[in-house]
Amino acid sequence: MFESVLLFLAFKTLIIVLISNKMPDTYSKIYIQIVFAVQNRNALILPEWEEDLYKFITGIVQNKGQKMLEINGTRNHIHMLLGIKPSICLSDLVREIKKSSDTMIRERKLSPFLFRWQEGFGAFSYGQSQLTTIIHYIRNQKEHHRQTKFRDEYLAFLKAYEIEFKNEYLFEWIEE
Repeated sequence: MFESVLLFLAFKTLIIVLISNKMPDTYSKIYIQIVFAVQNRNALILPEWEEDLYKFITGIVQNKGQKMLEINGTRNHIHMLLGIKPSICLSDLVREIKKSSDTMIRERKLSPFLFRWQEGFGAFSYGQSQLTTIIHYIRNQKEHHRQTKFRDEYLAFLKAYEIEFKNEYLFEWIEE
């Protein structure tokens, strides 16, 4: 009986401590640019439905509790800048974006060709002071790619961020 009383008092004390002590919060600002391409870099993202695709992807991001800061791309790849919480698994988020948007494109028959996202993605981090520059960069993707090939752009990101890579594991490239 005495042990039961002690156990009850210990449990009651623990509950009081948990209720009276505020738990610390997590504070963060994490900005990630995500880049991924259409399979084989086929130019399948058409201007007629590109905005719908971006809105759909933005909805996925928001439904996962994250913030879309900018999204844009070309006919064969997209860039997005996200504000993410530390609790999100980035690979799971990108997998969901690709899977759901791929399904949406096929169900709505937006492309007369088989549409698939290529495996893999790039993820590059930014600080608060860099946001204006990277948002401008993403908004101007179409103009940027009039002069720069996607392969050159992507390799430049990998090198700037000192990410080791093997060519055989990069996106499948077609000659531009």
